[in-house]
Amino acid sequence: MSEIKLIVGLANPGAEYAHTRHNAGAWYVLELARICGVTLVADSKYFGLTARAVLHGKDVRLLIPTTYMNLSGKAVGALANFFRITPEEILVAHDELDLPPGVAKFKLGGGHGGHNGLKDIIAKLANDKNFYRLRLGIGHPGDKNQVSGYVLGKAPAKEQELIEAAIDEAVRSTEILFKQDMVKAMNRLHSFKAE
Repeated sequence: MSEIKLIVGLANPGAEYAHTRHNAGAWYVLELARICGVTLVADSKYFGLTARAVLHGKDVRLLIPTTYMNLSGKAVGALANFFRITPEEILVAHDELDLPPGVAKFKLGGGHGGHNGLKDIIAKLANDKNFYRLRLGIGHPGDKNQVSGYVLGKAPAKEQELIEAAIDEAVRSTEILFKQDMVKAMNRLHSFKAE
């Protein structure tokens, strides 16, 4: 497996979206930055907030796009092109409707599953879907017509606790990924479920 050189947390910009379910990917990157002792700063060249971090002796770029979600690929493409980072070296953290709150999973490749952020990243990486994803469960409203309002809404306190517990576990699993490998990181994360 290629080493991960770029970790992206998907989000919508602005205070009104900061605590919405759709921003779960950004919460993960912010927690990772905190653990690494780095601060994300705005960089207009990459259309996002970025930082260079070191995890177990390995360099990694952190990125939270500050475009709207459906334009996330603009930021990912700009940074990946500049640093010559291939899709296989990218991990994108995003909210996942098909997993319950308290669960998170790593995945390589696949479609976008209707996620507009992933859709744009795939398009901007020349339709190369072969990047890693960190799927952060937010649950599903039960009706596809309610999805937009659901992802742009705030989770109730108990669900938020579960999402944050899964993010904490995902951060620990990311450390294992950098210290050991993806298989061990997956084994740890995929056996976790916050209650």
